[in-house]
Amino acid sequence: MSLLSLPVATLGTPRIGPRRELKLTLEGYWAGKIGNSQLLEATAGLRVANWARQNSLGVTVIPSNDFSLYDQVLDTSVMVGAIPEAYGWDGGPVSLKTYFAMARGSQDKEHDVNSGHAQDHGVAAQEMTKWFDTNYHYMVPEFHKGQTFRLSSRKPIEEYEEAKALGYQTRPVLVGPVTFLKLGKSSDPTFDPISLLESLVPVYVEVLKELAKRGAEWVQLDEPYLVLDLDETTRNALRRAYGRLAEEVPGIKIMLATYFGAIGDNLATALGLPVAGLHVDLVRAPQQLSQIEFGARADLVLSLGVIDGRNVWRSNLSVLVERLKPFIAKFGKDRVQLAPSCSLLHVPIDVELETDLDSDVKRWLAFSVQKIDELATLAKALAGDRNASAALSESDLAAKTRRASPKIHDRAVVQRTEAIDEAMCRRNDAFATRSEVQRKRFGLPLFPTTTIGSFPQTTEVRNARAAHAHGELTKAEYEDFLKEETARAVLWQEEIGLDVLVHGEFERNDMVQYFAEQLSGFVFTKHGWVQSYGSRYVRPPILFGDVSRPKPMTIEWWRYAQSLTRKPMKAMLTGPVTILNWSFVRDDIPRSEACRQIALAIRDEVADLEKAGATMIQIDEAALREGLPLRRSDWKSYLDWAVESFRLCSSGVADATQIHTHMCYSEFNAIIDAIAAMDADVISIETSRSKMELLDAFTAFKYPNDIGPGVYDIHSPRVPEAAEMGDLIARARRRLSDSQLWINPDCGLKTRKWTEVRPALVNMVAAAREMRKAS
Repeated sequence: MSLLSLPVATLGTPRIGPRRELKLTLEGYWAGKIGNSQLLEATAGLRVANWARQNSLGVTVIPSNDFSLYDQVLDTSVMVGAIPEAYGWDGGPVSLKTYFAMARGSQDKEHDVNSGHAQDHGVAAQEMTKWFDTNYHYMVPEFHKGQTFRLSSRKPIEEYEEAKALGYQTRPVLVGPVTFLKLGKSSDPTFDPISLLESLVPVYVEVLKELAKRGAEWVQLDEPYLVLDLDETTRNALRRAYGRLAEEVPGIKIMLATYFGAIGDNLATALGLPVAGLHVDLVRAPQQLSQIEFGARADLVLSLGVIDGRNVWRSNLSVLVERLKPFIAKFGKDRVQLAPSCSLLHVPIDVELETDLDSDVKRWLAFSVQKIDELATLAKALAGDRNASAALSESDLAAKTRRASPKIHDRAVVQRTEAIDEAMCRRNDAFATRSEVQRKRFGLPLFPTTTIGSFPQTTEVRNARAAHAHGELTKAEYEDFLKEETARAVLWQEEIGLDVLVHGEFERNDMVQYFAEQLSGFVFTKHGWVQSYGSRYVRPPILFGDVSRPKPMTIEWWRYAQSLTRKPMKAMLTGPVTILNWSFVRDDIPRSEACRQIALAIRDEVADLEKAGATMIQIDEAALREGLPLRRSDWKSYLDWAVESFRLCSSGVADATQIHTHMCYSEFNAIIDAIAAMDADVISIETSRSKMELLDAFTAFKYPNDIGPGVYDIHSPRVPEAAEMGDLIARARRRLSDSQLWINPDCGLKTRKWTEVRPALVNMVAAAREMRKAS
């Protein structure tokens, strides 16, 4: 093999389509506008387009089975038959109805059986949580003692054959067996799912044999758990699993894919596995290249993840060429593949779709298409192809202009950040003192009811926003429309008896984008969508420079909403850590420094809201935990600056001003000290899918502040009955004191329909009232 033929691989690509075709198709299917055949035909078209796009860009190792209707971990659960009884699966082919019930829940009583998911009114979705430290979410597999597995979906095989029929020899992608088990949970806290490995691996053996029989030469097994802190039991599980796969399916080569960090102390285990190839993340962990060079077998193929699959910045290709040349010369040109650091699922598709971006900033960016092009350029440059010189020069120029651009640097922001002191990050008095002042001020009943902030962004709301953006509605007309929506929402909340109200956020497009659009240092895309879960996509802002707040952002809408009611109206803000973690962040300064800049901007907004009369201010930190480093040894550094940033933005208020925060689905046990250190007066968290199990961390810690555990799963279209929510409140009461408890949904209601929200919140208020009577 010559250097010219260095393979270019992708580990996976965005599945949503350049114009969000997957979202439109799924939502049409769920609404009953199209049937099974139309859904499958449309999604097959997206797969074909993905393969063709990669092929045209020069990818020589094209993945298959990286596409999913909802989530790749859910696909794996279906593939191996890990389907809880609640979903009524009879052991045959898994229907789309069952698949989407696992993903979204179902109102259908046909699924209702005696299990942990069954409810009096339909069946709940599986639990959902973050995919490692990304903003992608996966459906959590469920395991139990004695569980058996069998091949229940032939999706990996069918999609390989589908690509092969079109002339593409692909490398099928599967979530590896050990990572799959480690990602799961059991209702029995004493049960370790890794004990099911011997039952699970035969399904993988069967899939690999089927793929080999059909001509597959390689398969990619993703084991990102290798970059985490592993115990010896898990390391032994990896050895057993891959030893058996190598023994029973010798006719297929395995590319073991790790990503999101360094393999670290698991490197000896990874290098000792009988696999043909190993993918390593050299963006987050460039130091591991030299370690692998001296420890790898002579026949091991290395996939070098040198282009960032998690962020949108263009790479400095000349620097990469000079770095890789000596390694390839030593390691052997026939043993190297060039690849992104991880699947490109986490970045938008094509920056060329963006016609309104600042021209300088656009020159600094690379989305999925551009990243693949960067890989192809690297392969050419490393082969000495002179045709790559122009692209290398362009890359050099982009890096140089970005470093020196005045659009990035604001000395006043830097000086203000340098002046932060400890007193700015501390409330005047401890919570015990503040809470008494606040209870007297508000006079709320036991188990006060509220919502997290947003109400449904209906078709009418979205159409009005689009009409305003296109000049079809004047600013005055658009604001009149928004005021009508806000007034209607406030009046309805009063009618059903909610205790603390919100204005509904109808003027906001996204909880991060809305604020970032009003802060300096950010730019925005029109087509830069990435998948969060299912058909839920987001367009993360791009943080490219120093951050400040030119003017107030929320005060007028809060003031208008509060004028409509005498009940407390929460002012709604997004916290600095969440803005940071849900943005594509600049990579030229530490993340901690960027976060402090954002915190100062939010601090200014909090101060102005308090001056305007706001008595409750919610600063959402939905994404605080997802920014947690994957290695525990790195946690303290992150949590120190993350908590400091929250306190910096929230501590400049009087004791009587109540600070709320909200956190999304997370395991809180390991970071409960940090959550307590945030010192919010009220924290609301997502707990309904876990049946309040997530509260155990707060109970064990003796968390002193107020808590609003979610009693209504807003990620499902199900409408829970009052009795179901009452049961969750009762579970919460067994863990916390009555005086601590607030009653609220899991999260904001933006993505739901009013036909779901109205009855659900009526039931929630009824459940709280019944609990008051019983207390």
